[in-house]
Amino acid sequence: MTSLPSYPNFAPLSLEMARELLPHLVKLPDGVSEYTFAGLYLFRHRYGYKASLKDEVLIISGERDGKRFFITPCCKTGIEIVNELFQDHDLWKLISPAFLEKNRDMLASAGLVPEQDRDNFDYLYLRTDLATLSGKRFHKKRNHVNAFENTYPVFSLKPLDFSTRDDARAVLESWVSHEALPEETDYQAAAEALDLMEHFSMSGLVLYVDSEPVAWTMAELVADGKIAAVHFEKARIEYRGSYQYINYAFARSLPETVEFINREQDLGDEGMRQAKMTYRPCGFVEKYRLEKHAQ
Repeated sequence: MTSLPSYPNFAPLSLEMARELLPHLVKLPDGVSEYTFAGLYLFRHRYGYKASLKDEVLIISGERDGKRFFITPCCKTGIEIVNELFQDHDLWKLISPAFLEKNRDMLASAGLVPEQDRDNFDYLYLRTDLATLSGKRFHKKRNHVNAFENTYPVFSLKPLDFSTRDDARAVLESWVSHEALPEETDYQAAAEALDLMEHFSMSGLVLYVDSEPVAWTMAELVADGKIAAVHFEKARIEYRGSYQYINYAFARSLPETVEFINREQDLGDEGMRQAKMTYRPCGFVEKYRLEKHAQ
């Protein structure tokens, strides 16, 4: 029995939809961080995600800050469905380069010109860069890693699994206690990711000092295994260098078949943008948008 309704009907995202959604997401070439089942499901409350299927076109509808939007992860579509969606949506978001290429003729004939959505570009890094931190470009990052090793010589790493999940939760609770507006963070999504680990194809690490958990990370492979998308990375801020070390350790733990690490977007936050740039991205996963009035 299908749990994914046919367009024009939509239904809230549910765990039961995973089997039907995965074929539409798993082979997408661009590595867009949102285009995984975990990336959609874990943020369903924040964006009010609902799903529908029109032939082979997956449509996700959501709302944020009083504006309704839709996203189309894959496949060719027609101008008729786009026009219908714009009747009750304000924005077409997260349009990938691959989607643009497949629908170039349709967009051109309709006079639609999506614009770059820089605030939502995902940051791409070479796995080998983050795993070695070699050269002058990464001198400061390497210093943080060295300082962590020197300050906390009795440290260890364990896989993030059912046996270490509670340790990751403890780090998450410590992290959120320093947040002024927890509801505006990814705390709820991170907590649920830990609670529902068995439902997602994610892996990660937990970092310990002595026997105390101090940081963790969780990611999944996208773009047919070429990119590791880091969905969550949390640390206890009182342990100097813990963020830099878990980043470094996770990159080192990945197989050589992974070429890039996707550390997601900055959402227009200038502080976050500067922090992501200090890791010297090799490129971006570009995303585009089209507003209703632009038609």
